Amino acid sequence: MTHHHPVHSANLPKPVGPYSPGMAFEKLIFVSGQGATDPATGALAGADAATQTEQCLRNVEAILHAAGSDLQHVLRCGVFLLDMAEFPEMNAVYERVFGSHRPARTTIQAAGLPGEGLRVEIDCIAYRP
Repeated sequence: MTHHHPVHSANLPKPVGPYSPGMAFEKLIFVSGQGATDPATGALAGADAATQTEQCLRNVEAILHAAGSDLQHVLRCGVFLLDMAEFPEMNAVYERVFGSHRPARTTIQAAGLPGEGLRVEIDCIAYRP
């Protein structure tokens, strides 16, 4: 019988709504959109898209680790930008963090993101090897 379960990690910011940071189903891991909140301080990691992208991916990575996975097992990412003009800054950090691994990706400009000053949000689907 198959089952699913929430993925939690003590070193993540608290979700801003009634959802789990991640859900695991068999070997798949669905990571909810992660903003740039630094879990150590509870504040945004920075005001620019590059710094926020770095923190978003750290938060995604923490959830993946809690589920027994890693960024190298990401199949797909969704990237939400407040301003598409910041795509180059986000993309440079994204490329550096993922290295030669190239998950499928969709990037859109969102009308708004949940949190004052938030410029980037990233979600993903990964698997547990």
